[in-house]
Amino acid sequence: MTASIDNLVVLFAATSGASGELLGSDEKEIIQLVWQVVDLANKKTGQLNEVFVRPKHLELTDECKAESGITEETITAAEPLENALNQFSQRLSIEANGAPVCLCTDGQLHIRQVIHPEASSKNIMLPESFYSFFDLRKEFKKNVPSSANLKDLDIQVMADYLNVTTDSSANTPAAVKVQTMAGIVLELISDPHCHSFSQPERVNEKFETGTCSKMERVDDDTVIRARGLPGGAALCLNAQGRRNGEALVRFVSEEHRDLALQRHKHHMGARYIEVYKATGEDFLKIAGGTSNEVAHFLSKENQVIVRMRGLPFTATADDVLVFFSPSCPITGGKDGILFVKYPDGRPTGDAFVLFSCEEYAQNALKKHKEILGKRYIELFKSTAAEVLNRYTSAPLIPIAPAPIIPVLPQPPFVPPTAVRDCVRLRGLPYIATIEDILEFLGDFTADIRPHGVHMVLNQQGRPSGDSFIQMKSAERAFMTAQKCHKRTMKDRYVEVFQCSAEEMNIVLMGGTLNRNGLSPPPCKLRRLSPPSYTFPPPTAVMPADASALYQPQVILNPRPLQPPAFYPASAQLFMNYAAYYPSPPGSPTSLNYFHSPSNAPALGAQPGALVRMHGLTYNNGVKEILNIFQGYQSPPESMALVNSLCGQPSSSEALMTLPALLSAKQPLPDRGPGALGGPFLDLQLL
Repeated sequence: MTASIDNLVVLFAATSGASGELLGSDEKEIIQLVWQVVDLANKKTGQLNEVFVRPKHLELTDECKAESGITEETITAAEPLENALNQFSQRLSIEANGAPVCLCTDGQLHIRQVIHPEASSKNIMLPESFYSFFDLRKEFKKNVPSSANLKDLDIQVMADYLNVTTDSSANTPAAVKVQTMAGIVLELISDPHCHSFSQPERVNEKFETGTCSKMERVDDDTVIRARGLPGGAALCLNAQGRRNGEALVRFVSEEHRDLALQRHKHHMGARYIEVYKATGEDFLKIAGGTSNEVAHFLSKENQVIVRMRGLPFTATADDVLVFFSPSCPITGGKDGILFVKYPDGRPTGDAFVLFSCEEYAQNALKKHKEILGKRYIELFKSTAAEVLNRYTSAPLIPIAPAPIIPVLPQPPFVPPTAVRDCVRLRGLPYIATIEDILEFLGDFTADIRPHGVHMVLNQQGRPSGDSFIQMKSAERAFMTAQKCHKRTMKDRYVEVFQCSAEEMNIVLMGGTLNRNGLSPPPCKLRRLSPPSYTFPPPTAVMPADASALYQPQVILNPRPLQPPAFYPASAQLFMNYAAYYPSPPGSPTSLNYFHSPSNAPALGAQPGALVRMHGLTYNNGVKEILNIFQGYQSPPESMALVNSLCGQPSSSEALMTLPALLSAKQPLPDRGPGALGGPFLDLQLL
């Protein structure tokens, strides 16, 4: 619509909750509609119209009563929203004599944040006039570029600038605002401004889907993440290929993104939806594609997509065609079927199918859990974004060899499992660092155990939004959870719960902890090992006589490992990435957040000094190592070779107690074949 408008309808909506810049953010219902027609051609205004609306919940907030002057008795006798909208259409049609009209509101909230969401939730069909409107603030800004920013403009600011005065004898404050807005419109179209109202904004009813290139630049200020969606509306998948109740949405501008953020914790059906800021990188991971096969599949517009899950790995396109025919033919035959595969070409058991209309798609969904081959097939309605997400996402990460555990790490503190002296932080910003967490905890930082901050990573090794904190006592953990729960960190509120060390360790190793209880990590499930198999006892890291030299809390006991010969070499096993790669711990003392206590115990208080040797070859023994330190008083019993967890020599490490500090990277003499390997040894004082 580019032609000039003859009739402008100035509209104002009030709800039973917040008003002003927070209008609609609390999901309250409409209780009042006020409008007035402005004849732009003849520069005059029509009759002021006011209709009260009866909401489903009759309770009004104190703010609403103060701002609107409306009482609960007034709206009790009013008509519901659908009838009020019918009155609006009838009166407008009579006053405009059937001529086309366009709405004009003070900002975006009345149309986008109040009328359309409520009409959608109540299944009310809005008149066509509600799908285009003028934002009076933007029209004023076009004519007066030197005025304040759009966010700072309001009705009174615009009226004061244009010297518009209004009779305040109207019945309600909303009626006064509508009359003032009509006066602003008349002033704008008159000399010397002579403003023309053209090119109104459109409210797009249809959600636009499609692919974008991973090379495309997506503005971070236009993307949001919606969390808690019902299963049928989810666009993102977890590592197991299941819908995780999240979606990433890209808007045309930062203004619309900000409107979406105001819908945080609004409801979709019976569920409330959390809305957060996201980045362009997050969006491209879901909607960005590089596969020509996927692009060709999604290039067919106006198609309904159905996802198939649980297909036999030997299933072909002909099998899928037979499964759906004849009641629901697939668009394009075999071209309308997209099988999802792993990067190495193996089938995943998933496929996407195109149907030309909703009727065919509904007939297809009726085949949910019917048999194809010897397996039942699950069917779900899908979207283009889910096709990209599922097709381009990496498979579950195969089991890798367990990393070698350091013999002398910084000693972790693991309290008794029955004591709830830990806290869990949930909902952290993904960019949050340990320093941000310490700042968030404030005075409670002093109660954190040394190296007691643990960030939980997801299957891709990225922050999951969770972390665990080990506190000095259960009482301090309780106080931390009480005082810090739902505090804000980087514009996000963070949930803080008290928990135990056992729960923390299971989550750090890949398990889950939610309202349904505690679930072990995938590697702990019995299905990975036959019940008759028993694991061998763990071997000692160092001999018992050598271990007596060191403090017991610094010796780390190895965890039992499953022999690699148990599974065939060709077997592909998958598990949670976090099970083998938990995030490194941190604490205020390790980050210099505050000074460590001066009376902290030190290992150096023992007689002599302990060094660690890196760079030894696998065939070195005690004799070869002692030859390196000739001239130092280091008896053989003071040295221990470090074995790996499977009992074999590790990547050449040794522990020795020496009377003096040795220089790092001690040069080695050339002793010929069989001597200690490498040009130098890396010696570290412990």
